Amino acid sequence: MDARATVLLGPNGAGKSTLMAIAASHLPPSSGSVTFNGGTAKGRQLASYRKGVAWIPQQITPMPGLTVREQVAYAGWLKGMPKDLAWKASEDALRRVDLTRLAERKSHQVSGGQLRRMGIAGALTHRSELILMDEPTAGLDPTQRLVFRELLADLAGSVQVIVSTHQTEDLADLYTHVAVLAHGKICFQGSPADFHALAPSATRGREQAEAAYVMLVGREI
Repeated sequence: MDARATVLLGPNGAGKSTLMAIAASHLPPSSGSVTFNGGTAKGRQLASYRKGVAWIPQQITPMPGLTVREQVAYAGWLKGMPKDLAWKASEDALRRVDLTRLAERKSHQVSGGQLRRMGIAGALTHRSELILMDEPTAGLDPTQRLVFRELLADLAGSVQVIVSTHQTEDLADLYTHVAVLAHGKICFQGSPADFHALAPSATRGREQAEAAYVMLVGREI
């Protein structure tokens, strides 16, 4: 996928989280291989692959005793950055996700939405070229979702982003590419316009995206 911002849609249990974990090299594929920018997620190329790809799971675990900035810098160090460079880069990363004011707060003391942004800051610290986000808006209130949408729009200008979700809101505004996963297989890939075109002609706005989704995956009971 060459798009700057891709949304991976699919119902719960479709395999979105598994696919994202495979793309992040945290799970091996049952067949074939995973590549990004010419690198393969196995063997001698695995470390290099992981430097360019960041995975932000649905649940971000705060590290006991570490401040927000320390945990962000630690993410860079884990990817092979020298400690001093990771510490310096963490400052700019926190600024980009609007967490500078919480830099010295213990990471276990921030909200769920702030934890997601902290995870993104870690990815920015080691200059990931691809950021994978698994259900990043799950459990967030409307204000937190708005902050996330603004951050996603900013990120898409500098890195590639793939977001997995079962929510169809704001597709045309946020994403340049849509993929739909159902029953373990990709059943659609295309632009938001192509996706919306699957809906009956009488539908408009949010209903159009929902109708297109139902056309592809059916109704959940």
